[in-house]
Amino acid sequence: MINTLNGHSYNVAKKDSLFNEALKASDILLPDGDSVVLSVKWLGGARIRKVAGYDLFMYLMNRLHEENGSCFFLGAMEGTLDKIKNKISNEFPNVRVGSFSPPFKAEFSEEDNELMRKHVSRFSPDVLFVGMTAPKQEKWVHLNKEKLDARIICSIGAVFDFYAGTAKRPPQWMIKLKLEWLGRLLKEPKRLWHRYLVSTPVLLVDVLRYKLKIKN
Repeated sequence: MINTLNGHSYNVAKKDSLFNEALKASDILLPDGDSVVLSVKWLGGARIRKVAGYDLFMYLMNRLHEENGSCFFLGAMEGTLDKIKNKISNEFPNVRVGSFSPPFKAEFSEEDNELMRKHVSRFSPDVLFVGMTAPKQEKWVHLNKEKLDARIICSIGAVFDFYAGTAKRPPQWMIKLKLEWLGRLLKEPKRLWHRYLVSTPVLLVDVLRYKLKIKN
């Protein structure tokens, strides 16, 4: 089970115990944010690099292509899934692809969960990509992973739209300058302002308080 951590997910996990539990239960938790990279350096001096969900996705797709593997996409609308499958057939023709678009609702019923598990396990993918936005996707995987027949499970959210082309990731020059957050904020200020202007500072302040042994 592979998940990613950024300033926003850290802040949400402080208030959402199930999400907190899901992140801590990850087999691999990747630093998908420069604030996390900086925090690790402040805390212990370790030098790590940011690994965005899109980087993880492309790495796994290249491996699956080399190994004639399979993947399954759970989440998004049918139109988006169709675009993903068409693009993969051109870029990674050796990869067998399956998908299922779950109902769009805040909470799934047990019947919904059973249907989703059935679609995934029937396909039995090497990699299951889950894109239902955080923290919903991570919590769903955490609660259902034991009943899913998949070797690797990744919650990658916005990557579905980035790869399908229904949303654009900021250009490479912004990513290299560690300004991907700014590019996304400028495109969707109403949706993302709290994530980048509130949640990220909360992480950095908490790390400084911990480093300086300042109690709440």
